Amino acid sequence: MDLVQEALQFEAETGRFKSTNDRIVASKRAKELILALNQRYKISKDAKIMDLMKRLTAIKQKAEKRLKVKLSA
Repeated sequence: MDLVQEALQFEAETGRFKSTNDRIVASKRAKELILALNQRYKISKDAKIMDLMKRLTAIKQKAEKRLKVKLSA
């Protein structure tokens, strides 16, 4: 699957985080997608990719905000 499509699908599926495990998984997945999109952004400088990374970052921050323990890694 294309990376951008995968990120859009993740964004659409991510709603409320029902459990701590859901928050951790969503945070880690968002981080992976952001880093991969960043590599693509460095080459293309496409503004749509930057907007997508910003939206994923907001999802990641929302998930981490509710965690009591800071994630390392």
